[in-house]
Amino acid sequence: MRVSRRILLGQVGVAGLFGLTGCGPSGEKQTRGAAGGGVNGGTLIVGQTGEPLALSSAGSIDGAASTVSVKIFDGLFTTDFKGKLVPKLALSAELSPDGLVTHIKLRPDVKWHDGVAFTSADVAYSLGEIWRVYHPRSQTALANLQRIETPTPLDVVLHFSQPVPYIFATLADGSSQVVPRHLYEGKDVLTNPHNVNPVGTGPFQFESWTRGQHLVLKRNPNYWDGPRPYLDKVIFRFIAAGAATVAALESGAIHYSSGGVPLSDIDRLRQNPDLWVETEGEGYSANFSGFGFNLNNPTLQDRRVRHAFAHAINKDFLFRNIWLNSGEIADSPIPPSSEWHAPNLPQYDYDLKKAEALLEAAGLRRNENGVRLTLRNELMPPSALYPRVAQYIRQDLARIGIDLKLRSEALSGYLNRKFTTRDWDTDTYGTGSDFDPAIGIQRFYWSKSIKPGIPFTNPTHYASPEVDRLLEAAQVEINYEKRKDLYRQVQTVIQTDLPLIPIIFPHSHR
Repeated sequence: MRVSRRILLGQVGVAGLFGLTGCGPSGEKQTRGAAGGGVNGGTLIVGQTGEPLALSSAGSIDGAASTVSVKIFDGLFTTDFKGKLVPKLALSAELSPDGLVTHIKLRPDVKWHDGVAFTSADVAYSLGEIWRVYHPRSQTALANLQRIETPTPLDVVLHFSQPVPYIFATLADGSSQVVPRHLYEGKDVLTNPHNVNPVGTGPFQFESWTRGQHLVLKRNPNYWDGPRPYLDKVIFRFIAAGAATVAALESGAIHYSSGGVPLSDIDRLRQNPDLWVETEGEGYSANFSGFGFNLNNPTLQDRRVRHAFAHAINKDFLFRNIWLNSGEIADSPIPPSSEWHAPNLPQYDYDLKKAEALLEAAGLRRNENGVRLTLRNELMPPSALYPRVAQYIRQDLARIGIDLKLRSEALSGYLNRKFTTRDWDTDTYGTGSDFDPAIGIQRFYWSKSIKPGIPFTNPTHYASPEVDRLLEAAQVEINYEKRKDLYRQVQTVIQTDLPLIPIIFPHSHR
């Protein structure tokens, strides 16, 4: 959910408000920006449900971190809402006819927040030593990167062993952020103190972080895209989702909320003349919610058991009563409205008799208490939505003799349990599918994405030689129609194997 104070939007609009444009909601004297696109001065207070683990997204796709880090760090490119490439630190990128070489021209006269010049050495280091090694999406995207050349301080040349048709999507990914080589090289990337005291090239500089309360960014006076940013400061207040966020919006204690407003409050908030709510579809980068299995658990390795879960989860009920008909019911990790989506996928209708029969066939009999199987379910923090979803799913599964024990903990513990110790059975989660399957869904299903300790990469430990073959063929296929066909074949296989049960692609409200 994204809800904003109307006074802000009346001056700058949603995109300007949460991007580089801003205004002073607290009553300061304000003047129009020199470019006429914004208002100089003021502080924007953002309500955020999750506290980041770190403030750089170059090696992670933690949602709480990326909300903050995109204000501190720039990427090489971004995209507009139609997916068109927009220059940032790079001015242009050119792909050779054979798809094996990408030449990137960088923007001159860009400085890091500490005054050091930004150069091609920073890009080469970020690409080769961080994105390719630690980033869940870029591990796939850069798997065929052979070498990086930096012939001048403003030129980067990438050489690939095979074509990478989605390289521009990778370079424009919001979490593909360039970090300063002079502050990272020779140090452990994951424990570098600049992960929590960052130095970027972006529109805002890090000022302070009061753990558990708020984080403050201040205007970068030397930003390359001056006179932006127009705001003096952005404060991120960490607020539990739900009633506390709604109260903060209504009182003016925060001016903007990203993900913290319950769907049940949206219609009421629309009636408030001081608030602004926008609703939009998933766009080019869709979020989806689902139910996942740890395939290291021998019982869950039986496909019949996973199919039984799918028949027992009432997606229609969840869609109507949790998401209040806002979004699209999912039958794949790719949304139905996407051109990548496959037709005629396996369907799992809500049918408790089918579910029971599958569990019986798998040898799971009810005990004297009527329980066939007891499993734990991890709730992805910090959202208040997933506990509600899991509680309904728990009731559904109880009808077929599955006893689901819900477990909730802080994000750091959740990620450690899920991706390092593997101490989990099932989970209720949300994630992003992105606008190209190679950097979106591939990391969930490619066996080579299984890397202990690296979050958001193949959490189920699903491994299928057929899916690996199809994904790897799609990675290098430059014919667009053939790529689409390969990804449609992938969806057929994974929706048959069902390591993850997609539930819904929710719409966004802001």
